Amino acid sequence: MPHALLVSGSLGQGHDVMARACADTLRARGWTTCTVDAMALLGQRSGAAGEAVFRRLLDLPGVYDAFHFSALRPGARIALLADAAARARLLPALRELVAAQRPQLVVSVFATATSAVNRLPERGFRHFVFCTDVTPHRLWVQEGTDLFLVTSEVAACAVRRYRPDAAVSVLPAPLREPFYRPPARAAARAELGVPAHGPCVLLMSGSWGLGPLARTAASLAAAGPHVLAVAGRNRELEDRLRAAARREPRLRPFGYTDRIPALMAAADLVVTSSGDTCSEARALGRRLLLLDVVQGHGRDNLQHELELGHADVVTARPADVVRNALAALDRPEPPPSPGASPDGWNRGFAAALERVGLD
Repeated sequence: MPHALLVSGSLGQGHDVMARACADTLRARGWTTCTVDAMALLGQRSGAAGEAVFRRLLDLPGVYDAFHFSALRPGARIALLADAAARARLLPALRELVAAQRPQLVVSVFATATSAVNRLPERGFRHFVFCTDVTPHRLWVQEGTDLFLVTSEVAACAVRRYRPDAAVSVLPAPLREPFYRPPARAAARAELGVPAHGPCVLLMSGSWGLGPLARTAASLAAAGPHVLAVAGRNRELEDRLRAAARREPRLRPFGYTDRIPALMAAADLVVTSSGDTCSEARALGRRLLLLDVVQGHGRDNLQHELELGHADVVTARPADVVRNALAALDRPEPPPSPGASPDGWNRGFAAALERVGLD
């Protein structure tokens, strides 16, 4: 059977979700797959240091914006040097993996992996780069990639900014399988103990739980709606949410959970940061209120979500979120997006394989 190696990255959860979608689709077509974490391949110290630096950049207002727009996007010297340092650490591990597995396809779902994969010697495989950002930065777009997979025409233009001759396929964003068959709102509310009638808001901000979510959740619940608040992998935030829930009976806290499809189905409004959660909410026909908390590529993704419609934007200040959420709850609910079916993604991915001779 043909085999694919997928290279993801453990900064947040979005890369892993997209890698899993690719792997599931390939296995359904008779392939075997293996997914590896580029951050782990860097080594324990380097991977942990890289994540710590990225988190610190996001914590400092404006710093990651400056780095993204002045260095990553144009491919400034500092960005290329950082990429070269990571590539040097990744290459030996990737070389061993490719020699052992002999894949016909390698899919990079993480920018750090892109240049390393393209510099592997004696390549006997095709290389896909899959990026769901609306404007992939310079490190995503390297010579040697056979096909770029993106989820919007805007992203295709961003790729061609750096490689005018690049082969690009625009696909619908894939969803996790449960989002293609979510529970009905009434069933989801009954499962979660939320009253059948009355407003309900899902509040989350990625697996890192960015922004002052605990204070926001408590303020929003005090204003009337039932609030489902998800901390992701942020243990400190989870503790604060559980403490707030003891004071606010309409607040239901969650840590890291696989029940997001049910939580989203129960809600009338999804308050979240820009990212792949937006596609999931749109597939269920839920209106979005976007927290402006992700710098750099998050700014671009947020603007694109606003352009798609049925979404509003708000600062992370709790009082502002409450005011905007109450107003958004009074607006009409959108219909489910075409992404509610896996057909578009499956057809697009099959066409991408055929395009490089791997049908």
